[in-house]
Amino acid sequence: MATNKKHPAHETIRVVPLHQPKVEVALEDLSKETGDSELFTGKPHKLAAPPKLVYNGGPLITNTKVFTIFWGKDWSSVPSYVSLASKLNAFFKAILASSLMDQLSEYSKPGKKIGHGSLIGTKVITAGAPSSVIHDSQIQTALKKWITAGTLPAWDANTLYFIYLENGVKVIMGGSSSCSSFCGYHDCIQGKKYYAVMPFPSCAGCLGGASAFDALTGTSSHELCEAITDPVPGKGWYDNNNGEIGDICAWKFKTVAGYRVQLEWSNKQKACI
Repeated sequence: MATNKKHPAHETIRVVPLHQPKVEVALEDLSKETGDSELFTGKPHKLAAPPKLVYNGGPLITNTKVFTIFWGKDWSSVPSYVSLASKLNAFFKAILASSLMDQLSEYSKPGKKIGHGSLIGTKVITAGAPSSVIHDSQIQTALKKWITAGTLPAWDANTLYFIYLENGVKVIMGGSSSCSSFCGYHDCIQGKKYYAVMPFPSCAGCLGGASAFDALTGTSSHELCEAITDPVPGKGWYDNNNGEIGDICAWKFKTVAGYRVQLEWSNKQKACI
């Protein structure tokens, strides 16, 4: 994490870090439940200083409208991927109206009350899908094209696009790569068009001992809460020493509405809850 008062480097403020980077695992092993023991016996998240999120005056997402994008042909043609996409959409429907959103209300500001959200739609996109490596700049270009073409709903201040990629696709962001340095991230395009990128968890460092689905719900909840409270990274609720609301509590989980989600930092309770 950043350890000084300067605005931290791109990759340090928006990413879900690896749990314990290890060798990559085969696709057929990704759906196997391996238990939670590894998640709770690995190295604890080291904090640079006692956490405290500070509001920097930027936008907040008050009633989040999530639109999911599943980029690649497997999401429409391979039964296990089709099922996974459906389960992820069900996850958002439940979580956006759950107690996880309620606990974020402490970060509301006058005229910016954080409340429940909704899943407003989903889309499988096969055109131009990456097969091996894609850079964040290319993802941003694709996102802008999809919005302009009407493939996706127009962006407004509550819209958050979640982009899920296929197994085997490595994402390069800020000089770092998925499954080597991070498991997911959120960002914006010129202070607008908020989005999150979810590489497929094809390594033990991003599975953290869980199934692919549970790994994705954990990563997605991390980025969802960070995007809501800090949609323009560093401009919303942010801790100069420890990062965003999810960074402080990385790899600590609970169950909400039947789904595995990450704990998030509470200034009021001075704890991950």
